[in-house]
Amino acid sequence: MAIKSVDDLIAEGVSGRGVLVRSDLNVPLDDDANITDPGRIIASVPTIKALVEAGAKVVVTAHLGRPKNGPEAKFSLAPVATALGEHLGRHVQLAGDVVGTDALARAEGLTDGDVLLLENIRFDPRETSKDDAERGALARQLAELVAAPDGSPGAFVSDGFGVVHRKQASVYDVATLLPSYAGKLVAAEVAVLQKLAGEGEAPYAVVLGGSKVSDKLGVITSLAAKADSIVIGGGMCFTFLAAQGYSVGNSLLEADMVDTCRQLLDDYADVLRLPVDIVVADKFSADATAQTVAAEAIPEGTMGLDIGPGSVERFAALLSNAKTIFWNGPMGVFEFPAFAAGTKGVAEAIAAATGKGAFSVVGGGDSAAAVRALGLPDDDFSHISTGGGASLEYLEGKALPGIQVLDK
Repeated sequence: MAIKSVDDLIAEGVSGRGVLVRSDLNVPLDDDANITDPGRIIASVPTIKALVEAGAKVVVTAHLGRPKNGPEAKFSLAPVATALGEHLGRHVQLAGDVVGTDALARAEGLTDGDVLLLENIRFDPRETSKDDAERGALARQLAELVAAPDGSPGAFVSDGFGVVHRKQASVYDVATLLPSYAGKLVAAEVAVLQKLAGEGEAPYAVVLGGSKVSDKLGVITSLAAKADSIVIGGGMCFTFLAAQGYSVGNSLLEADMVDTCRQLLDDYADVLRLPVDIVVADKFSADATAQTVAAEAIPEGTMGLDIGPGSVERFAALLSNAKTIFWNGPMGVFEFPAFAAGTKGVAEAIAAATGKGAFSVVGGGDSAAAVRALGLPDDDFSHISTGGGASLEYLEGKALPGIQVLDK
């Protein structure tokens, strides 16, 4: 692919030029609008900082949450603007709208090295519209924010890897209008995923968790031929256990995927690895009483909320010899301390393998949140992705619109 990078843009010269950056600033907030995990903000800083130091007039666009009917106060990027400014070490203006009069006035007033963050791009329903014309109209207004006074175009830098699998105005359509470049984060993510999608150094281990088999089916079938082992945990393991004929009690179950899982177990018997024991409880609650049972002996009336210590030991042994590891999805309900040991144990095993030279990738989303929530240092892993869904789709072999559009 012939994709230019932000470094190429800076080499061409950006001093005094308007640059629109699509970042991924979709961070979790608590009920008081405090950011609970600033990982995505921190990951966005290198690209913005490089442009600022090169003298660009930087306009950042991003989303937060899923507002449904236009602007919603709880999804304002106000706390993100403050945090971004702190991590950049400079003031970040927040526009009062997306592409309206305040955004336009502030963009026109930018001087070299200034940073303007537009309000939540999803406050404008055209961002996610299925209508090409509607998305195109918003994209043109975004492009106008970075145009020079003489009408010459600014530039676009795609740095929100978490959204490159979406054909949205600020991800795809604007890239058709402006000279476009991959930001540092997007370039790094693509390089990592190319390595995982190709022939990673063997032994190659994949660790998959989370709630649904259906979410990971494409990755399982895509990587089964390349990986030496695929470890299955989290809520999705119960559909596999059911496919083996075991009762899973009240555990999470995708009944319509049982036959598919049975076929996967037949096709990839030498690759797929399931838990041997499960931590169960009689209710989904942090204060539920936990007990460990064999995977084939989950009592009726209980639900599995974590993999057991025997499973952690089994999976850790597999991971200890791995040279390439991809992990996506927690092993259990790590948010509840009583059911966090499985996720922590597997994460520590991946970190230990990394310490011995393995190339490890944490596939974003809940996995990245778990690493931080459990107090594990980011640098215990080779790479922590910012884009769970985008990572999975890339590894499934799907085309990512936000990447394809940069190849021109």
